[in-house]
Amino acid sequence: MMQITDLQKEQKIIPLLRLGFRPFFLLGAVFAIVAIMLWLAILQGKLTFTPLGGGYWWHLHEMIFGFAGAIIAGFLLTAVQNWTGIRGIQNTSLLFLVLLWLTARVSLLMPTLLGHTATMLVDLSFFPAVALFLGRPIIAIKQYRNLFFVPLLILLTVINSQMYWALTDSTMVSSQLSGYAGVMVITFLMSVMVGRVGPMFTANGTQTPKVETLPWLEKITNGSIALIAFYLLAHPLIPTQFSVLGALMLVAGILQLNRIVRWRPWITIKVPLLWSLHLSVICIALGMLLIALSYFSENFASNHSWHLLTIGGMGGLILAMISRVSLGHTGRMLQPPKTMSLAFSLIFIAALVRAILPSLMPASTMMFYHASAGLWYISFGLFVYHYAPMLVSARKDGRPG
Repeated sequence: MMQITDLQKEQKIIPLLRLGFRPFFLLGAVFAIVAIMLWLAILQGKLTFTPLGGGYWWHLHEMIFGFAGAIIAGFLLTAVQNWTGIRGIQNTSLLFLVLLWLTARVSLLMPTLLGHTATMLVDLSFFPAVALFLGRPIIAIKQYRNLFFVPLLILLTVINSQMYWALTDSTMVSSQLSGYAGVMVITFLMSVMVGRVGPMFTANGTQTPKVETLPWLEKITNGSIALIAFYLLAHPLIPTQFSVLGALMLVAGILQLNRIVRWRPWITIKVPLLWSLHLSVICIALGMLLIALSYFSENFASNHSWHLLTIGGMGGLILAMISRVSLGHTGRMLQPPKTMSLAFSLIFIAALVRAILPSLMPASTMMFYHASAGLWYISFGLFVYHYAPMLVSARKDGRPG
């Protein structure tokens, strides 16, 4: 039985702070737009200040630990209520986490505000704080199946620490490889979660039989991604061989592609919340295959290829999931605004433009950066336009949350 606050007490809390998805989905989506705008301004030399670590380090770090970090926190702090039946954090506890995340974002952008050390400590404390609030209800009812998300958050903190380490010892630690390790941990988390809900969502949304999950396929598909993450994380001790990394990516991409084909993505074409989810998983698979190709061929630059995974896979899945979760948890039917289909489409086009075209036409690279960024702005801008009113107002059905 759900242990929830009575409605009278719930109404005293502003809607934005009634459950974790509300502030973190909204702030994460807004930050997704602002962070890319600032990154392009840095590339063009239009900013009069330098963020902590310099432009490239800041961009890589903030898209992982700022943008994706907010969405991960919002998703897990909301999902844990469904898993355990215990009310998710709200009000002052949730506000504390939001302010912690915001303080890190501002101080990283303006490092003189708190100084390097204090900024690092604030930023590194976010995921452990989320892990604490996440772990308590899981341990309380001994639901250890979902406890593995806690060490994942701690692992992301270790990778974050490694990125800061790279700022003081770049000869031993690569901020790029550390960042890529972070991308792969998040990819692992997404792969696990979509494996749990993808077949069920597809069956319910298309009124077709649910595809049987193959435990062995799930294990090796997700395990291959985890292996890549640990291989990248270990680069200060085990120098990264890009031929090995390429081979691992090739295997992981084939396994992921095999899994998504089993889910029959073609039957979801009439359901935007489904085809967007399926297409993002396809981008995860094709992204890893393109990255593998870039490590074996000189025709594709690896720094561009990673963006099929990060924009189309990570960004696409985030947009699909926050659109779905926000509807369900605000008491609405699972029918997104019609223009969200445009948002879903454009983010995948943005991924292709950013990941492939600069390698084919390097002279026009900056133009492709701007084109991809513009499509990204529209995609997340449409989410903010449609969903901000939902996220800052009470549930339509009058229930707490």
